[in-house]
Amino acid sequence: MYDYMDKTESCGAGSTFSDKAEQLEEMIHEAVRKGVCIAFSGGVDSSLLLAVACREQKRSGGTVFGVMFDTFLHTKGDEEAARQVSMECGADFAVLPVNELDNTAILNNPQDRCYQCKKYLFTRLKEFAKKHQCAVVMDGTNADDLKAYRPGLTALKELGILSPLKEAGFTKEDVRRMAAEYGISAAGKPSNSCLATRLPYGERLDAAVLERIAAGEDYLSGLGFSTVRIRLHGQVARIELEPEQFSLFLNLREDIAARLKELGFIYITLDAEGFRSGSMDL
Repeated sequence: MYDYMDKTESCGAGSTFSDKAEQLEEMIHEAVRKGVCIAFSGGVDSSLLLAVACREQKRSGGTVFGVMFDTFLHTKGDEEAARQVSMECGADFAVLPVNELDNTAILNNPQDRCYQCKKYLFTRLKEFAKKHQCAVVMDGTNADDLKAYRPGLTALKELGILSPLKEAGFTKEDVRRMAAEYGISAAGKPSNSCLATRLPYGERLDAAVLERIAAGEDYLSGLGFSTVRIRLHGQVARIELEPEQFSLFLNLREDIAARLKELGFIYITLDAEGFRSGSMDL
């Protein structure tokens, strides 16, 4: 098992970081022997799962697939970077096209949207896994995800999806620490989320609106903002950033306002509370 320098440091719930890492490796070791498909976004959570799975595969054989969803509501992210991480790890890599809006239960952005979406996506991933003789499907849910409104976790449980990071008690901080120990290039990569979270519940999901939001967030990320969300309330675009980057926003506010207006946003605001996951759940 992985050799950690500090065998006594506790990371919560009475378990040391080393204990959590050992439990994670044991779970993944057993899964890899049966063949495993990992829902792989290229982010730090799924990259860590992939790295651990590939190391266990080299030790005792088995099959490891990293599968990236190409979907309407989830920005596919940097496919080239994801392929690079897969190659570094030694995993097979695949892209699975799925349009969540083919599921009419999602169209009006209901409060159980996350449940409907996860069930739709992971049902198709299970079909992929079966086709490739993989008995186990994993996702990168971690223990911190239990603190927020996550109806999609119910869908994962119903489908029998394994979430090793959550089961081992890994917080996001633990994930980043272990990813850094493994030398994973995505260790410092910020989290992202479904584009439907940019709109209030009950508001119909419109392709053109979501494309504008994605384009606006890409523009802001290109200016150097580490975490960006554009939440749309009618004609008001509420921008969430890390508070330490507010000064950068203010220095660039004229250029930002001009570009976002070009994209069709009318009123542009900076949220004084800064970025917080799930702010639309209030």
